Amino acid sequence: MPTYVLHHQHEAHECRAAFASFKGHASPLRHQAVLASCRSGGHAIWWTVDAGSEADALALLPFYVAERTIASGVTEVKIP
Repeated sequence: MPTYVLHHQHEAHECRAAFASFKGHASPLRHQAVLASCRSGGHAIWWTVDAGSEADALALLPFYVAERTIASGVTEVKIP
């Protein structure tokens, strides 16, 4: 199954809405640790997910978050 990095960005005043939007969305991403830069002022969140397509990856997110998210297909490589 393909792997995607979901890169979400929002403004500082949108933090609460971004996190709260998960309460109304059934997702395996809920209640999981995630990398985020909100506390350091960057207001971005990154998830690494396995999904059948880019659309499937974005569907893991509530609409409010997904519409501000870029899904990038990624593969693991070894750095020489």
